[in-house]
Amino acid sequence: MTAILNWKGEGLKFAATANTGGEVGLASGQDEGEPGFRPMEMMAIGLGGCTAMDVLSILKKKRQDVTAFEVQVHTEVVDQHPRVWNQVTIEYLVTGNNIDPDAVERAMALSYDKYCPAQNMIRKAVDINLTYKIIEAASS
Repeated sequence: MTAILNWKGEGLKFAATANTGGEVGLASGQDEGEPGFRPMEMMAIGLGGCTAMDVLSILKKKRQDVTAFEVQVHTEVVDQHPRVWNQVTIEYLVTGNNIDPDAVERAMALSYDKYCPAQNMIRKAVDINLTYKIIEAASS
């Protein structure tokens, strides 16, 4: 994989692309009000996206009736530079019909232990806590 960041010519704003061809804007905290993610936000989004795709895919293979799915990545940052994460919590919100808690826990464990490279890499530097909530879908 190759990531390419092109400076937009002002401030600390960049356009980032990678092998898939998509583009995302990056900006620093100094570019307040400008569109674009901060780099550490992109890391949290990447971590969340990696595990979200794993867990949802596994739940579907386990024939769970998932009607909505959300992953929230909560990070705590130290006060001094470098402002690294000292705690990460990944929260899975699974909405559906008769979702099996064991299936959710197994899917989370497989992502954590085996499938998600972002999670496996980041957990070498910081503890990652996993939590989940199952929400019964509203009947129509």
